[in-house]
Amino acid sequence: MIVRYWHPFQEVETLRRQLDSVFNEVSNVIETAPSAWTPAVRLVENDDRYVLTVQLSGIDPDVIDIEATRETVVISGERRQAEIGEGDRVLHDDIHYGNFRRVVNLPEAIQNDAVEADFENGFLTLTLPKVEEVRNKVVKINLGQSADTAADLPQAEA
Repeated sequence: MIVRYWHPFQEVETLRRQLDSVFNEVSNVIETAPSAWTPAVRLVENDDRYVLTVQLSGIDPDVIDIEATRETVVISGERRQAEIGEGDRVLHDDIHYGNFRRVVNLPEAIQNDAVEADFENGFLTLTLPKVEEVRNKVVKINLGQSADTAADLPQAEA
């Protein structure tokens, strides 16, 4: 009788290497194909608004297009490649150029007509106020009375 030892971690490592190989091949194909790039974003929520920060370094603010609906924000534009002098050659370039488009789905509705935008140091910051009905409301409930007599209390101003 032959005894074989099973090494589960070794098999997991082998599987990981195979998956890495597949993803590297796919990413090489994607990188060589002309395609748009996607900027990094951060979405922060507080009681009455969302703050969306988009990393857009090296982009002229005049070519940035922002569209806001009640449920989504779409940021698009283009990063143009800088001119390279005659006789110069690029040795390495990880910067993504060309058109970009980023769609951010929001968890709750916003007042899209009250969005504020600020572009500073390569970061676009959008302040997205929530719709009044979506904001947390405090409801006073009295014990011993029916729900019909419970009244909405005004929300405290921040």
